Amino acid sequence: MPTSVVLVDDHELIRHGLAVAFAREDGFVVVGEAATIAEAHLQTGALRPDVVVIDLRLPDGSGLDLVRSLRKERDDLGLVVLTMYAGDEQIFAAMDAGASAFVGKDAPSGEVIAAARHAAVAPRSFTCAGLPEAMMRRLSSTTPRLSDRERQVLDLLADGLGVATIATNLYISESTAKTHIAKVYEKLGAGNRAQALVAAMRMGLIDATPPPS
Repeated sequence: MPTSVVLVDDHELIRHGLAVAFAREDGFVVVGEAATIAEAHLQTGALRPDVVVIDLRLPDGSGLDLVRSLRKERDDLGLVVLTMYAGDEQIFAAMDAGASAFVGKDAPSGEVIAAARHAAVAPRSFTCAGLPEAMMRRLSSTTPRLSDRERQVLDLLADGLGVATIATNLYISESTAKTHIAKVYEKLGAGNRAQALVAAMRMGLIDATPPPS
């Protein structure tokens, strides 16, 4: 059986272009079109498609609202977000909403077809051509920059060492060690050693292994 698709976009010309692109591909059939969220709910409820291609901006709300509601209704439904606004914020918002794929409207039609194929096979696995770069930008903007000395202090904290032992190991005074520890806590948004280590593990600054007893 071919993969059934519903197209959701308030521009008829775009829907027509997508319909032509899918018609040229083996294994797909466009079974319905909608211009609003309300129409999309009616179409998907009545037609039970395998994949829904959704514009991010619709007259009666955000396409992401439609993605969220459809994902709640069906875990096996492929949801492809198609938008003119393909920034990092939109990519992560689509992923968080439960979309299967994210494609910019400036992408070749082949990318939309590929996204639909992915969505039909793995509806809960998110794909986007720019996701790796977006992830790197997110990590670089959220991971605090520790100085070389602060990294040393963090590693010793992870080893379970106390203030006096850290000071001895680094050949600094206990007062200076406390200052470095306080700075590490501040940059990690932590109030104590345990919170600092958990935050550092999440950020990939230290290995997720417990300190020695």
